[in-house]
Amino acid sequence: MKTVSLKIDDLIFGETEKILSSVKKPRNRYINEALDYYNKHQRRLILEKELSMESKLVMANSMAVLNDFENIEYDY
Repeated sequence: MKTVSLKIDDLIFGETEKILSSVKKPRNRYINEALDYYNKHQRRLILEKELSMESKLVMANSMAVLNDFENIEYDY
């Protein structure tokens, strides 16, 4: 494990301490879980942004292919 020193806003620290007394969880564990949750959230946002960008890149090509398929005349 790594040791990290950080500064926390007084309001956030106070709220965290109140919650910790209710959930009976060590501060270190609580902060680790909070960071893990936030990291997962940020990874989802990054993935969403990447997928959106990639979708925009292929959109024109996909529409052209769809248009080609629509213009095919099938013999039945």
